[in-house]
Amino acid sequence: MNHLKILILTGIFLLAACTPKPAGNTDSPESNIELSKSNTMKIGIILETKEPEKAWNAFRFAVTAKKQGHEVKLFLMGEAVECEGLVHEKFNVDEQLQSFAKIGGEILACGTCLRSRQLDGTESCPISTMVDCVEVVEWADKVVTF
Repeated sequence: MNHLKILILTGIFLLAACTPKPAGNTDSPESNIELSKSNTMKIGIILETKEPEKAWNAFRFAVTAKKQGHEVKLFLMGEAVECEGLVHEKFNVDEQLQSFAKIGGEILACGTCLRSRQLDGTESCPISTMVDCVEVVEWADKVVTF
């Protein structure tokens, strides 16, 4: 049994030792950070809550990703369509939403969810459909939900 474990561990070690590294890569943490920043992604975010801290964190994540050069689209559904104008004593959701829109982030809002609340789309959050939500998921390299 011990020999089997050694062989497995040796096999993993050999696989790791034989895996090519990107050119110019050293094993320092700084070089790994530089490599990850050069890989831009298309990030889709689906927000389903207007709970202040969660919504605030979703928009902060969107702003940060956009500032790091990623393409970001955010789809609001359910009660999240009420986020525009949402201010809490600790978590200013509207401020983050407006920051995201100002730096070119795309926000889409579920039309059915808006209508069920007698709300209209806005310039920052235009009326969208489930087809648009599916298209965000298809477009994205990664999808994050809050």
